[in-house]
Amino acid sequence: MGLMRMVQIDVLEKSIERIKETCAMMGIAEKFDRALPDVETFLEAEVARGETRETRLTFDGLRYLKQLLAKKGRGSAPQSLNRQEK
Repeated sequence: MGLMRMVQIDVLEKSIERIKETCAMMGIAEKFDRALPDVETFLEAEVARGETRETRLTFDGLRYLKQLLAKKGRGSAPQSLNRQEK
């Protein structure tokens, strides 16, 4: 695996971990867990477009998660978010 690929994976993992920690502090860790596949896909696309700044990926990931959760409230969220909460 090339150095650039390893850097991209590291930045992606750090951003996801920061988003997860933020959600835990806000009391929405379960919602984050259900949205994780969609957030990961979004962030992977951002990295593929060339974004490698951890802070930018974290901010954009949080913003995207907020949009997903808002859509869930309107009943049009991706399938992974439509599961019933326990």
